[in-house]
Amino acid sequence: MRQDERVSTDAPAVAFPAEPARPVHPSRPAQPSEPQAVVSPLTKAAIFLVVVVNPDEASAATAQSLCADVSALVRAVGFRDLNGRLSCVTGIGPAAWDRLTDLPRPAGLHPFREIFAAGRHAVSTPGDLLFHIRATRMDLCFELAGQIMKRLAGAVTIADEVHGFSYFDERDLLGFVDGTENPTGTAAVVAAIIGDEEPAYTGGSYVIVQKYLHDLDAWNTLPVEQQEQIIGRTKLDDIELADDVKPSYAHNALNTIEVDGEEIKIVRDNMPFGSLAAGEFGTYFIGYARSPATTEQMLQNMFVGSPPGNYDRILDFSRAVTGNLFFVPPQSLLDDLDALSADGRAARPEPDRTASHGDGSLSIGSLRGEAST
Repeated sequence: MRQDERVSTDAPAVAFPAEPARPVHPSRPAQPSEPQAVVSPLTKAAIFLVVVVNPDEASAATAQSLCADVSALVRAVGFRDLNGRLSCVTGIGPAAWDRLTDLPRPAGLHPFREIFAAGRHAVSTPGDLLFHIRATRMDLCFELAGQIMKRLAGAVTIADEVHGFSYFDERDLLGFVDGTENPTGTAAVVAAIIGDEEPAYTGGSYVIVQKYLHDLDAWNTLPVEQQEQIIGRTKLDDIELADDVKPSYAHNALNTIEVDGEEIKIVRDNMPFGSLAAGEFGTYFIGYARSPATTEQMLQNMFVGSPPGNYDRILDFSRAVTGNLFFVPPQSLLDDLDALSADGRAARPEPDRTASHGDGSLSIGSLRGEAST
C-alpha cells in the first residue's frame, strides 16, 4: 500500500491534552500523556523491526524492561549526532499487550484482520513488538536497532526486519512521488493521536504495517498514462488527476475515506526497500491513526473494492507479505512499563470499547476517532 501522504519536514508545535488517571508506580509522580514520536519530521533512513516474544515469563520480563528503556537508548545513541534526528516508536501487539501490561486492551487493539478477495490477500503475520526507527543517517538507525536487539537477546525472535531508504525526490520504486497529501502540524496530531474518545489511553496511537513486494518488470511494461490512472496522479510532476478523468479504482480514490463530507486521514511514513540479490523490490507501508478502523476501511477498499470488485489495481503488481496491528502507548506509559507489575499496578479507567464493534464492522464514530453511539 503506497502512501499518498507524508509528514512535513517541520516538526509541529502543538499542545497535547493532559492525561487522566493512568497506572504509575506508587513512587513515581504522574506525567502528562505526551505521545511517542509518531508525528515526526521526514528522514532519509528507517528500520522497521518486528519481533515475537518467546513464551516464557523471563522473556516477557526482558521485553517489558527493554520497552521501558527505549527512550534512554534513543537519547544515548542520538547524542552522537544531534542533527541526526534519531527517534523510535514502539508498538505493542494484542497478545504482547496482555502479557506485558496486564491492563485492559485499548479499544481498537486486536489481531490484524486478514482480507481474502479474488486472489488478493492481505495477510496476517506474527508480531508482538514493533520498533519504527528513523534518522537522517542509516548508521544511527542500525546502531539503535543493534542496541535494542542486544537487550532482547534470547528473549525474542525477529519476525521481520526492513531497512528503508529515501528514493530520489520522495518517490517509491514504482516511480511516483509518495507522500504528497499527508496531514501536517495539528492536522497530523488530530489524525494520529488518541484524544478524549479513549481517556484511558490519551496520547496513544494505532499503527498498521504491511510489507509489499512489487513486480517491477510487469509494472514497467505499462504505458505511463496507464500507471497514472492506477495511482491517480501524474508521474513526472505529481499532480492529482482531475475527478472527471480519475478512475474510481485509482489508488488515491479508494484511500480517501469521508464521513459526512469530512475526510478522515491517517499519518503514513512509507519507505522503499529492496534487495538485488533476492530480487525483492517493495514498499513498507506504515500508517498511524487514532482509530485503526480508518486504515482497515482503506484496506477493505483496496483488496475487496468499493463497491466490491472495484479494487486497487496496484494489487495486480504488488502483494502484501506481512500484516500487523500494534498499539503505540503514550511515552509516559511506555517508560513506566517495567513498573506495571501485578503488585504495583494502580487502577486505570476501563477503556470505552464502543468505538470498536465485535462483529468487525466499522462505525462512523470510530473512523473519526470518536466513540460511536
